Amino acid sequence: MKRFNGLQLLIIVLFGLLAVGPVMAEDILTEVLREKGVITKEDWIKIKAAQEKQDAEETKKTKANESPVKVGWGKKGFVLETRDGKWRTALQWRFQGRFTYPERSDPGNASAFSDNEESTFELRRVRMKVGGHGYQPWIKYYIEVDWQPTRSSGDDGSASSTRLIDWRIMLEKYKWLQLRVGQWKINYNRERVDSSGKQQFVERSIVNREFTIDRQVGAMVYGRLAPGTLFDSRYYVGVWTGSGRGEANDDDHMMYMGRFQWNFLGRDLKWTQSDIKRHQKPTGSLAFAAYTTQGKCTRWSSSGCGNLDGFTSDSSAVDGQFRVEGMMEETAFKWRGFSLQHEYHWKQIKDSSFGEGSPGNKTNLMGSYAQVGYFFHELIPVVPEELEVAFRYAFVDPNVSVSGDKRQEFTGAFNWFFAGHRNKVTLDSSHLTLAQPVGKDLTEQRIRLQWDVSF
Repeated sequence: MKRFNGLQLLIIVLFGLLAVGPVMAEDILTEVLREKGVITKEDWIKIKAAQEKQDAEETKKTKANESPVKVGWGKKGFVLETRDGKWRTALQWRFQGRFTYPERSDPGNASAFSDNEESTFELRRVRMKVGGHGYQPWIKYYIEVDWQPTRSSGDDGSASSTRLIDWRIMLEKYKWLQLRVGQWKINYNRERVDSSGKQQFVERSIVNREFTIDRQVGAMVYGRLAPGTLFDSRYYVGVWTGSGRGEANDDDHMMYMGRFQWNFLGRDLKWTQSDIKRHQKPTGSLAFAAYTTQGKCTRWSSSGCGNLDGFTSDSSAVDGQFRVEGMMEETAFKWRGFSLQHEYHWKQIKDSSFGEGSPGNKTNLMGSYAQVGYFFHELIPVVPEELEVAFRYAFVDPNVSVSGDKRQEFTGAFNWFFAGHRNKVTLDSSHLTLAQPVGKDLTEQRIRLQWDVSF
């Protein structure tokens, strides 16, 4: 058998390493030379150090040649994000086109029930949403612009002008203690906070207009306590101007609100309707909330401060004329394609028509709704899994001390989800009634078809 001397063996090893690449070859060759005593241990240490330095420089050059910003698309739209994760911006466009007949909105009085029929196509909402974080992942922000809200015939053109409806900054480093400042829909009741793009029906119930406190400018602390336990809960406490979206406060009164939510099964429900995710474990919440404020407003909406029927308009009211207080109970539940949502509202308006401190009349309002939805595919597989059937009942009593003015809503709906709430078609039909002091109730039937899609 032929024997090889050290030099011959080294030559053979060198040729054998050509096939494994220069970097791996260099490492193996260094080990072989050290084992054969060709190089000392000190030489080997120096070579390894030089290799590590060279590798670090090459890695640095590779990263330098890469873009510092990653571009992608997710459930919140197009995303720009730095590679260190400290900066992130998501941009999303949303379109909501709707056909209604014979009423565009909820009829609230006798004249609205008996007016002319309306057949309307409208761009109900055209929105741009921008959100993300900066400096740290827990320093978050959100902005939403409404490009073209549809106005009623005869309204001034400014009624459909572009408007900034949401702007807020959130500090969410700790789950149990977080801070939000800016303008947004106050976390008072679920139906209003649930995005209009994540509803079970074409629009919110008749309860919403009378009882929502909507968007306000202010600050709020909130958090989640004991997650995953029997005492799993959320709280929200804040102070706002009370004058609505985009309006400065014209007195020294503020709006104060508190909400406590018990997640009685130890799992949290997001602010969204329909059980699209098919919760495999039952998930529910029970919440109570209350607020108080004083000013010129008796109701609020995306348009800002306003007043309910029968009250002085906000433009004519005097400072501090209305003391408004409200309380709310809420229940929500989801499980295997089934969803339930319910709210009960009480509201009191004290009208001091001659200014702050004067005697005033009190008006008490009550209202409630309950809605259920179900994906029957979970029970009958032949039913398409994209189809949801839903039903809602709601009532509003605008003055509990007066009879014959109660309004009711009975609405059924079909939802077809192409891509969850990001792309869906909704068809709903309503039977609306208004009680009369004398005679039969006034009634109205309404049908609505809507496509809601986000890009």
